[in-house]
Amino acid sequence: MKKVKIGDFLHRIKETVNIQDIEEYKRVTIRSKNKGIFLRNIALGKDIGTKKQFIISKGQFLLSKIDARFGAFGIVPENLDKAIITGNFWAYEVDKNIIDIELFNIFVSSKNFIEICSKASSGTTHRKYLDEKKFLNFEIDFPPLEEQKVIIKSYRKKNNYNLLLQSEIHTQQTLLKKLRQSILQEAIEGKLTKEWREQNHDVESASILLEKIKQEKEQLLKDKKIKKQKPLLPISEDEIPFDIPDSWKWCRLGEICNYGSSPKIEPKELNEDTWILDLEDIEKESSKLLQKVRADKRKTSSSKSKFYIGNVLYSKLRPYLDKVIVADEDGVCTTEILPLHFYGSINSYYSKYALKRRDFLLYVNNITKGIKMPRLGTKDGQKALYPLPPLQEQKEIVKKIENLFAVCDALEIEIESSKKSSERLMQVVLKEAFEK
Repeated sequence: MKKVKIGDFLHRIKETVNIQDIEEYKRVTIRSKNKGIFLRNIALGKDIGTKKQFIISKGQFLLSKIDARFGAFGIVPENLDKAIITGNFWAYEVDKNIIDIELFNIFVSSKNFIEICSKASSGTTHRKYLDEKKFLNFEIDFPPLEEQKVIIKSYRKKNNYNLLLQSEIHTQQTLLKKLRQSILQEAIEGKLTKEWREQNHDVESASILLEKIKQEKEQLLKDKKIKKQKPLLPISEDEIPFDIPDSWKWCRLGEICNYGSSPKIEPKELNEDTWILDLEDIEKESSKLLQKVRADKRKTSSSKSKFYIGNVLYSKLRPYLDKVIVADEDGVCTTEILPLHFYGSINSYYSKYALKRRDFLLYVNNITKGIKMPRLGTKDGQKALYPLPPLQEQKEIVKKIENLFAVCDALEIEIESSKKSSERLMQVVLKEAFEK
Protein backbone atom coordinates (compact mmCIF):
# COMPACT_ATOMS: atom_id res chain seq x y z
CA MET A 1 0.00 0.00 0.00
CA LYS A 2 1.11 3.56 -0.68
CA LYS A 3 -0.47 6.95 -0.16
CA VAL A 4 -2.14 8.28 -3.29
CA LYS A 5 -3.90 11.61 -3.72
CA ILE A 6 -7.35 11.54 -5.32
CA GLY A 7 -6.02 14.12 -7.78
CA ASP A 8 -3.46 11.57 -8.97
CA PHE A 9 -6.15 9.44 -10.63
CA LEU A 10 -9.02 11.94 -11.14
CA HIS A 11 -8.36 14.64 -13.76
CA ARG A 12 -10.92 17.42 -14.22
CA ILE A 13 -12.32 17.81 -17.74
CA LYS A 14 -13.76 21.18 -18.78
CA GLU A 15 -15.04 20.92 -22.35
CA THR A 16 -17.10 24.08 -22.80
CA VAL A 17 -20.00 24.60 -25.18
CA ASN A 18 -21.86 27.77 -26.12
CA ILE A 19 -25.57 26.99 -26.14
CA GLN A 20 -27.30 27.64 -29.46
CA ASP A 21 -30.98 28.62 -29.35
CA ILE A 22 -32.14 26.26 -32.13
CA GLU A 23 -30.27 23.15 -30.97
CA GLU A 24 -31.47 20.47 -28.53
CA TYR A 25 -29.39 19.47 -25.53
CA LYS A 26 -29.54 16.55 -23.11
CA ARG A 27 -29.37 17.67 -19.48
CA VAL A 28 -28.62 15.40 -16.56
CA THR A 29 -29.51 14.94 -12.93
CA ILE A 30 -27.48 13.08 -10.29
CA ARG A 31 -29.39 11.18 -7.62
CA SER A 32 -28.07 11.09 -4.09
CA LYS A 33 -27.23 7.94 -2.10
CA ASN A 34 -25.01 6.66 -4.92
CA LYS A 35 -27.99 6.01 -7.21
CA GLY A 36 -26.34 7.28 -10.36
CA ILE A 37 -26.79 9.72 -13.25
CA PHE A 38 -29.98 10.07 -15.28
CA LEU A 39 -31.47 12.16 -18.06
CA ARG A 40 -33.20 15.21 -16.62
CA ASN A 41 -34.71 16.42 -19.89
CA ILE A 42 -33.99 17.41 -23.47
CA ALA A 43 -34.26 21.17 -23.91
CA LEU A 44 -33.96 23.67 -26.72
CA GLY A 45 -31.07 26.08 -26.30
CA LYS A 46 -33.43 29.08 -26.15
CA ASP A 47 -34.98 27.57 -22.99
CA ILE A 48 -31.64 27.15 -21.22
CA GLY A 49 -30.73 30.12 -19.04
CA THR A 50 -26.96 29.65 -18.67
CA LYS A 51 -25.41 29.83 -22.14
CA LYS A 52 -21.94 28.65 -21.16
CA GLN A 53 -22.03 25.01 -20.12
CA PHE A 54 -19.84 21.90 -20.28
CA ILE A 55 -20.02 18.70 -22.32
CA ILE A 56 -19.63 15.33 -20.61
CA SER A 57 -18.63 11.99 -22.13
CA LYS A 58 -19.56 8.39 -21.36
CA GLY A 59 -17.30 6.76 -18.78
CA GLN A 60 -16.41 10.00 -17.03
CA PHE A 61 -16.88 10.35 -13.28
CA LEU A 62 -19.43 13.08 -12.55
CA LEU A 63 -20.26 14.62 -9.18
CA SER A 64 -22.31 17.47 -7.76
CA LYS A 65 -20.21 20.00 -5.88
CA ILE A 66 -23.26 20.76 -3.71
CA ASP A 67 -24.50 17.25 -2.92
CA ALA A 68 -21.41 15.03 -3.27
CA ARG A 69 -21.43 14.57 0.52
CA PHE A 70 -24.86 12.96 0.11
CA GLY A 71 -23.64 10.49 -2.52
CA ALA A 72 -24.56 12.54 -5.62
CA PHE A 73 -22.02 11.15 -8.09
CA GLY A 74 -21.55 8.36 -10.62
CA ILE A 75 -20.19 7.21 -13.96
CA VAL A 76 -21.72 8.84 -17.06
CA PRO A 77 -23.73 6.15 -18.93
CA GLU A 78 -23.56 5.72 -22.70
CA ASN A 79 -26.99 7.28 -23.31
CA LEU A 80 -25.78 10.55 -21.73
CA ASP A 81 -22.67 10.86 -23.87
CA LYS A 82 -22.33 14.52 -25.02
CA ALA A 83 -24.95 15.75 -22.53
CA ILE A 84 -24.37 19.17 -20.93
CA ILE A 85 -23.80 20.26 -17.33
CA THR A 86 -23.53 23.53 -15.45
CA GLY A 87 -20.55 24.54 -13.33
CA ASN A 88 -22.25 22.94 -10.31
CA PHE A 89 -21.33 19.54 -11.75
CA TRP A 90 -17.72 18.45 -12.17
CA ALA A 91 -16.53 15.86 -14.70
CA TYR A 92 -13.35 13.80 -14.31
CA GLU A 93 -11.43 11.24 -16.35
CA VAL A 94 -10.26 8.26 -14.29
CA ASP A 95 -6.58 7.39 -14.80
CA LYS A 96 -6.72 3.62 -15.36
CA ASN A 97 -2.93 3.37 -15.12
CA ILE A 98 -3.24 4.12 -11.40
CA ILE A 99 -6.58 2.58 -10.48
CA ASP A 100 -8.59 -0.24 -12.03
CA ILE A 101 -12.01 1.17 -13.03
CA GLU A 102 -13.78 -1.66 -11.18
CA LEU A 103 -11.88 -0.87 -8.00
CA PHE A 104 -12.66 2.81 -8.52
CA ASN A 105 -16.40 1.99 -8.61
CA ILE A 106 -15.98 -0.03 -5.43
CA PHE A 107 -14.12 2.87 -3.80
CA VAL A 108 -16.76 5.52 -4.57
CA SER A 109 -19.51 3.26 -3.21
CA SER A 110 -17.81 3.14 0.20
CA LYS A 111 -18.48 5.27 3.26
CA ASN A 112 -14.82 6.32 3.09
CA PHE A 113 -15.49 8.26 -0.10
CA ILE A 114 -18.63 9.90 1.33
CA GLU A 115 -16.59 10.97 4.38
CA ILE A 116 -13.93 12.48 2.11
CA CYS A 117 -16.59 14.46 0.22
CA SER A 118 -18.08 15.62 3.51
CA LYS A 119 -14.72 16.69 4.98
CA ALA A 120 -13.84 18.53 1.76
CA SER A 121 -17.12 20.50 1.80
CA SER A 122 -17.51 23.85 3.51
CA GLY A 123 -20.09 26.61 3.85
CA THR A 124 -23.39 27.09 5.69
CA THR A 125 -25.29 24.08 7.02
CA HIS A 126 -27.74 23.92 4.11
CA ARG A 127 -25.41 25.19 1.37
CA LYS A 128 -22.07 23.46 1.63
CA TYR A 129 -19.88 23.24 -1.47
CA LEU A 130 -17.14 20.76 -2.26
CA ASP A 131 -13.73 22.44 -2.17
CA GLU A 132 -12.01 20.88 -5.20
CA LYS A 133 -8.49 21.56 -3.96
CA LYS A 134 -9.18 19.86 -0.62
CA PHE A 135 -10.99 17.02 -2.35
CA LEU A 136 -8.22 16.25 -4.84
CA ASN A 137 -5.50 16.54 -2.17
CA PHE A 138 -7.06 13.86 0.06
CA GLU A 139 -4.70 10.91 0.43
CA ILE A 140 -5.81 7.30 0.57
CA ASP A 141 -3.99 3.97 0.82
CA PHE A 142 -3.79 2.39 -2.60
CA PRO A 143 -2.12 -0.86 -3.74
CA PRO A 144 -0.32 -1.38 -7.06
CA LEU A 145 -2.45 -2.50 -10.04
CA GLU A 146 -1.57 -6.20 -9.58
CA GLU A 147 -2.74 -6.15 -5.96
CA GLN A 148 -5.86 -4.28 -7.02
CA LYS A 149 -6.88 -7.28 -9.12
CA VAL A 150 -6.62 -9.54 -6.03
CA ILE A 151 -8.76 -7.09 -4.03
CA ILE A 152 -11.34 -6.97 -6.83
CA LYS A 153 -11.52 -10.77 -7.01
CA SER A 154 -12.02 -11.02 -3.24
CA TYR A 155 -14.62 -8.26 -3.29
CA ARG A 156 -16.56 -9.90 -6.14
CA LYS A 157 -16.81 -13.14 -4.18
CA LYS A 158 -18.04 -11.42 -1.03
CA ASN A 159 -20.34 -9.14 -2.99
CA ASN A 160 -21.92 -12.08 -4.81
CA TYR A 161 -22.65 -13.67 -1.46
CA ASN A 162 -24.09 -10.38 -0.25
CA LEU A 163 -26.27 -10.04 -3.35
CA LEU A 164 -27.69 -13.51 -2.73
CA LEU A 165 -28.36 -12.50 0.87
CA GLN A 166 -30.02 -9.25 -0.23
CA SER A 167 -32.16 -11.17 -2.70
CA GLU A 168 -33.27 -13.55 0.04
CA ILE A 169 -34.06 -10.60 2.33
CA HIS A 170 -36.12 -8.96 -0.43
CA THR A 171 -37.99 -12.24 -0.97
CA GLN A 172 -38.74 -12.45 2.75
CA GLN A 173 -40.00 -8.85 2.77
CA THR A 174 -42.27 -9.58 -0.20
CA LEU A 175 -43.63 -12.73 1.42
CA LEU A 176 -44.22 -10.90 4.70
CA LYS A 177 -46.17 -8.18 2.87
CA LYS A 178 -48.30 -10.86 1.20
CA LEU A 179 -48.81 -12.57 4.56
CA ARG A 180 -50.17 -9.34 6.08
CA GLN A 181 -52.51 -8.90 3.11
CA SER A 182 -53.66 -12.50 3.42
CA ILE A 183 -54.31 -12.15 7.18
CA LEU A 184 -56.29 -8.98 6.59
CA GLN A 185 -58.35 -10.44 3.76
CA GLU A 186 -59.17 -13.66 5.61
CA ALA A 187 -60.20 -11.66 8.66
CA ILE A 188 -62.51 -9.39 6.64
CA GLU A 189 -64.04 -12.45 4.96
CA GLY A 190 -64.81 -13.95 8.38
CA LYS A 191 -62.46 -16.91 7.99
CA LEU A 192 -60.36 -16.15 11.07
CA THR A 193 -63.40 -16.10 13.34
CA LYS A 194 -65.14 -19.25 12.09
CA GLU A 195 -64.56 -21.14 15.36
CA TRP A 196 -65.63 -18.10 17.37
CA ARG A 197 -68.98 -18.01 15.53
CA GLU A 198 -69.52 -21.72 16.18
CA GLN A 199 -69.16 -21.05 19.91
CA ASN A 200 -71.30 -17.87 19.94
CA HIS A 201 -74.64 -18.63 18.29
CA ASP A 202 -76.62 -16.08 20.31
CA VAL A 203 -74.82 -13.00 18.94
CA GLU A 204 -77.07 -10.29 17.51
CA SER A 205 -76.81 -10.37 13.71
CA ALA A 206 -75.57 -7.55 11.52
CA SER A 207 -79.10 -7.15 10.07
CA ILE A 208 -80.33 -6.02 13.49
CA LEU A 209 -77.31 -3.73 13.82
CA LEU A 210 -78.15 -2.12 10.47
CA GLU A 211 -81.72 -1.53 11.61
CA LYS A 212 -80.45 0.16 14.80
CA ILE A 213 -78.13 2.36 12.71
CA LYS A 214 -81.11 3.35 10.56
CA GLN A 215 -83.07 4.36 13.68
CA GLU A 216 -80.06 6.26 15.07
CA LYS A 217 -79.73 8.25 11.83
CA GLU A 218 -83.46 9.02 11.80
CA GLN A 219 -83.17 10.45 15.32
CA LEU A 220 -80.10 12.52 14.39
CA LEU A 221 -82.00 13.83 11.38
CA LYS A 222 -84.94 14.70 13.59
CA ASP A 223 -82.60 16.54 15.97
CA LYS A 224 -81.07 18.35 12.96
CA LYS A 225 -77.60 16.97 13.74
CA ILE A 226 -77.19 15.47 10.27
CA LYS A 227 -78.59 16.32 6.87
CA LYS A 228 -80.88 14.06 4.88
CA GLN A 229 -79.02 12.16 2.19
CA LYS A 230 -80.24 10.65 -1.04
CA PRO A 231 -81.00 6.93 -0.74
CA LEU A 232 -78.17 4.71 -1.93
CA LEU A 233 -78.85 2.06 -4.56
CA PRO A 234 -79.50 -1.51 -3.38
CA ILE A 235 -76.50 -3.85 -3.67
CA SER A 236 -76.66 -6.19 -6.66
CA GLU A 237 -75.22 -9.71 -6.70
CA ASP A 238 -72.72 -8.68 -9.37
CA GLU A 239 -71.14 -6.12 -7.03
CA ILE A 240 -70.36 -8.51 -4.18
CA PRO A 241 -66.63 -9.39 -4.28
CA PHE A 242 -66.66 -12.36 -1.88
CA ASP A 243 -68.91 -14.46 0.34
CA ILE A 244 -69.42 -13.51 3.98
CA PRO A 245 -70.95 -15.47 6.92
CA ASP A 246 -74.75 -15.61 7.23
CA SER A 247 -74.72 -13.43 10.35
CA TRP A 248 -72.93 -10.62 8.45
CA LYS A 249 -74.42 -8.11 6.03
CA TRP A 250 -73.15 -6.28 2.99
CA CYS A 251 -73.92 -2.56 3.11
CA ARG A 252 -72.68 0.67 1.58
CA LEU A 253 -70.19 2.90 3.39
CA GLY A 254 -72.55 5.88 3.19
CA GLU A 255 -75.22 3.93 5.12
CA ILE A 256 -73.13 3.47 8.24
CA CYS A 257 -70.95 6.58 8.62
CA ASN A 258 -70.91 10.33 8.03
CA TYR A 259 -68.85 9.99 4.84
CA GLY A 260 -68.10 13.46 3.42
CA SER A 261 -69.79 15.58 6.09
CA SER A 262 -67.20 16.42 8.77
CA PRO A 263 -67.24 19.83 10.54
CA LYS A 264 -64.70 22.50 9.48
CA ILE A 265 -62.58 24.88 11.55
CA GLU A 266 -60.54 27.99 10.68
CA PRO A 267 -56.85 28.41 11.63
CA LYS A 268 -57.57 31.32 14.01
CA GLU A 269 -59.74 28.99 16.12
CA LEU A 270 -56.92 26.52 16.81
CA ASN A 271 -55.10 26.27 20.13
CA GLU A 272 -51.31 25.96 20.14
CA ASP A 273 -51.48 22.35 21.33
CA THR A 274 -54.08 21.23 18.75
CA TRP A 275 -52.95 18.20 16.80
CA ILE A 276 -52.79 19.04 13.07
CA LEU A 277 -52.66 15.92 10.93
CA ASP A 278 -51.30 16.09 7.38
CA LEU A 279 -50.95 13.38 4.75
CA GLU A 280 -47.17 13.28 5.12
CA ASP A 281 -47.60 12.22 8.76
CA ILE A 282 -49.00 8.81 7.75
CA GLU A 283 -46.81 6.12 6.21
CA LYS A 284 -48.17 4.62 3.00
CA GLU A 285 -49.47 1.04 3.08
CA SER A 286 -48.51 0.37 6.71
CA SER A 287 -50.66 3.32 7.90
CA LYS A 288 -48.18 4.00 10.70
CA LEU A 289 -48.44 7.44 12.26
CA LEU A 290 -44.96 8.86 11.66
CA GLN A 291 -45.29 12.04 13.71
CA LYS A 292 -47.74 14.22 15.63
CA VAL A 293 -47.42 17.92 14.90
CA ARG A 294 -49.09 20.61 17.01
CA ALA A 295 -50.47 23.95 15.81
CA ASP A 296 -47.55 25.88 17.34
CA LYS A 297 -45.14 23.90 15.11
CA ARG A 298 -47.24 23.67 11.92
CA LYS A 299 -48.50 27.03 10.75
CA THR A 300 -51.51 26.88 8.45
CA SER A 301 -53.69 29.38 6.60
CA SER A 302 -56.33 26.98 5.26
CA SER A 303 -59.49 25.63 6.86
CA LYS A 304 -59.29 22.16 8.39
CA SER A 305 -61.61 19.26 9.11
CA LYS A 306 -62.28 18.53 12.77
CA PHE A 307 -61.99 14.99 14.05
CA TYR A 308 -62.57 13.33 17.40
CA ILE A 309 -61.03 10.44 19.27
CA GLY A 310 -62.18 7.17 17.71
CA ASN A 311 -62.82 8.62 14.24
CA VAL A 312 -61.39 6.71 11.29
CA LEU A 313 -59.19 9.12 9.31
CA TYR A 314 -59.14 8.15 5.64
CA SER A 315 -57.09 9.79 2.87
CA LYS A 316 -59.24 10.43 -0.19
CA LEU A 317 -56.23 11.90 -2.08
CA ARG A 318 -54.10 9.28 -3.85
CA PRO A 319 -56.04 6.43 -2.20
CA TYR A 320 -53.61 3.91 -3.72
CA LEU A 321 -51.20 4.99 -0.94
CA ASP A 322 -53.58 3.25 1.49
CA LYS A 323 -53.37 5.77 4.35
CA VAL A 324 -55.94 5.21 7.10
CA ILE A 325 -55.62 5.53 10.88
CA VAL A 326 -57.83 5.72 13.98
CA ALA A 327 -57.60 8.97 15.94
CA ASP A 328 -56.36 8.46 19.50
CA GLU A 329 -57.20 12.07 20.43
CA ASP A 330 -59.19 15.03 19.09
CA GLY A 331 -57.59 17.18 16.41
CA VAL A 332 -57.85 18.70 12.95
CA CYS A 333 -56.63 17.52 9.56
CA THR A 334 -56.21 18.57 5.97
CA THR A 335 -59.46 18.41 4.01
CA GLU A 336 -57.82 15.69 1.89
CA ILE A 337 -58.35 13.41 4.91
CA LEU A 338 -61.91 12.37 5.74
CA PRO A 339 -62.82 11.96 9.43
CA LEU A 340 -65.35 9.12 9.50
CA HIS A 341 -67.72 8.64 12.43
CA PHE A 342 -69.35 5.19 12.28
CA TYR A 343 -72.86 4.84 13.67
CA GLY A 344 -74.14 2.02 15.85
CA SER A 345 -70.89 1.76 17.85
CA ILE A 346 -69.21 0.03 14.90
CA ASN A 347 -65.63 -0.77 15.91
CA SER A 348 -63.28 1.91 14.53
CA TYR A 349 -60.34 -0.47 14.22
CA TYR A 350 -62.43 -3.02 12.34
CA SER A 351 -63.48 -0.20 9.98
CA LYS A 352 -59.84 0.79 9.50
CA TYR A 353 -58.98 -2.75 8.41
CA ALA A 354 -62.11 -2.97 6.23
CA LEU A 355 -60.91 0.12 4.34
CA LYS A 356 -57.50 -1.51 3.77
CA ARG A 357 -58.81 -4.73 2.23
CA ARG A 358 -57.86 -5.67 -1.35
CA ASP A 359 -61.22 -5.30 -3.10
CA PHE A 360 -61.81 -1.86 -1.53
CA LEU A 361 -58.39 -0.62 -2.70
CA LEU A 362 -59.11 -2.00 -6.16
CA TYR A 363 -62.51 -0.23 -6.21
CA VAL A 364 -61.19 3.19 -5.16
CA ASN A 365 -58.16 3.03 -7.45
CA ASN A 366 -60.37 2.26 -10.45
CA ILE A 367 -62.84 5.01 -9.70
CA THR A 368 -60.67 7.94 -8.55
CA LYS A 369 -60.65 11.06 -10.72
CA GLY A 370 -57.67 13.21 -11.65
CA ILE A 371 -54.26 12.30 -13.06
CA LYS A 372 -51.76 14.29 -10.98
CA MET A 373 -53.91 14.47 -7.84
CA PRO A 374 -56.37 11.54 -7.97
CA ARG A 375 -59.16 11.78 -5.41
CA LEU A 376 -62.02 9.56 -4.36
CA GLY A 377 -65.26 11.47 -4.94
CA THR A 378 -67.82 11.71 -2.12
CA LYS A 379 -70.59 9.88 -3.97
CA ASP A 380 -68.24 7.11 -5.07
CA GLY A 381 -66.95 6.76 -1.50
CA GLN A 382 -70.49 6.52 -0.13
CA LYS A 383 -71.32 3.78 -2.66
CA ALA A 384 -68.34 1.60 -1.66
CA LEU A 385 -69.23 -1.81 -0.24
CA TYR A 386 -68.57 -2.66 3.41
CA PRO A 387 -68.78 -6.18 4.95
CA LEU A 388 -70.52 -5.65 8.31
CA PRO A 389 -70.14 -8.32 11.04
CA PRO A 390 -71.99 -8.30 14.40
CA LEU A 391 -70.46 -5.91 16.95
CA GLN A 392 -68.99 -8.64 19.18
CA GLU A 393 -67.39 -10.35 16.21
CA GLN A 394 -65.83 -7.06 15.09
CA LYS A 395 -63.87 -6.96 18.35
CA GLU A 396 -62.78 -10.56 17.91
CA ILE A 397 -61.63 -9.85 14.33
CA VAL A 398 -59.55 -6.86 15.48
CA LYS A 399 -57.98 -9.00 18.21
CA LYS A 400 -57.10 -11.77 15.71
CA ILE A 401 -55.58 -9.31 13.22
CA GLU A 402 -53.53 -7.48 15.84
CA ASN A 403 -52.19 -10.72 17.36
CA LEU A 404 -51.11 -12.02 13.96
CA PHE A 405 -49.72 -8.64 12.91
CA ALA A 406 -47.63 -8.59 16.10
CA VAL A 407 -45.98 -11.83 14.89
CA CYS A 408 -45.41 -10.17 11.49
CA ASP A 409 -43.86 -7.14 13.24
CA ALA A 410 -41.41 -9.42 15.05
CA LEU A 411 -40.49 -11.11 11.75
CA GLU A 412 -40.06 -7.70 10.13
CA ILE A 413 -37.63 -6.61 12.85
CA GLU A 414 -35.56 -9.76 12.25
CA ILE A 415 -35.54 -9.19 8.47
CA GLU A 416 -34.58 -5.52 8.90
CA SER A 417 -31.82 -6.54 11.30
CA SER A 418 -30.47 -8.99 8.69
CA LYS A 419 -30.59 -6.26 6.05
CA LYS A 420 -28.62 -3.83 8.22
CA SER A 421 -26.10 -6.54 9.10
CA SER A 422 -25.62 -7.24 5.41
CA GLU A 423 -25.07 -3.54 4.67
CA ARG A 424 -22.61 -3.21 7.56
CA LEU A 425 -20.74 -6.31 6.37
CA MET A 426 -20.19 -4.82 2.92
CA GLN A 427 -19.00 -1.53 4.39
CA VAL A 428 -16.46 -3.49 6.48
CA VAL A 429 -15.36 -5.31 3.31
CA LEU A 430 -14.99 -1.97 1.50
CA LYS A 431 -13.06 -0.45 4.39
CA GLU A 432 -10.70 -3.42 4.62
CA ALA A 433 -10.02 -3.20 0.87
CA PHE A 434 -8.44 0.24 1.29
CA GLU A 435 -6.78 -0.18 4.68
CA LYS A 436 -4.65 -3.30 4.25
